[in-house]
Amino acid sequence: MTERHSQKRMAITAAIVSGVVAGMTGLAFAAVPLYDAFCKVTGFGGTTQEATRAPDHALERRIEVRFDSNIAPDLPVEFAPSQISESLRIGETGLAFYRVRNLSERTIVARATYNVTPHVAGQYFAKLECFCFQDRTLAPGEEAELPVVFFVDPELVSDPDTTGINTLTLSYTFFRSTAAPTG
Repeated sequence: MTERHSQKRMAITAAIVSGVVAGMTGLAFAAVPLYDAFCKVTGFGGTTQEATRAPDHALERRIEVRFDSNIAPDLPVEFAPSQISESLRIGETGLAFYRVRNLSERTIVARATYNVTPHVAGQYFAKLECFCFQDRTLAPGEEAELPVVFFVDPELVSDPDTTGINTLTLSYTFFRSTAAPTG
C-alpha cells in the first residue's frame, strides 16, 4: 500500500468519524425536545394533553379525579390542591384549584410540571386552561389560587388498555423556573 493511498484512507476514516460525532451531538441536543413532543402527542408517561375545546357530549359514566402536589426541595413555597378529588362524568369539564404561597423574603419565579396516573390514561386527560402552561412570579409572602380547567376524553372508554379505570390522579410538581434568575 502506498503512502498516498494510506493517507487517503485515514482522511476518509477521519471524515466518517467526524460525521458520526457531529450526528450524535445533534441527536443529543434534539433528544429532550423530541421526547417532550412524543410524550405530548402520545400521552406517554402520563403526559396530559392540551385542548382548545371540550367534547360535545359527556357520558353517563363517572370518573374520580384525585389531585396531588409536590414541591422541589429548593423552592420555598407551600403548594397544595384546594380539594382532594372531584367526581365528574367522562367528557364533562371540571375545574380545580391549587393554592401556592411564597414562604421566602424574595420574589420567586416557578413553574409546575404535571402528569396523570395511571400513565396509560394520560392521553385522555386534557387541559383547557392551566397555571402550568407558564411561569408564575410570586412576591415575598404572596398567595395565589391557581385554576386548572380539564376534562377526560370520552375516547377513554373505547381503549382496551384503560378498561376498568375509575380513578385518575393529576399530579403537579412546582419547581424554580430555569428561566428565572437565582438569588
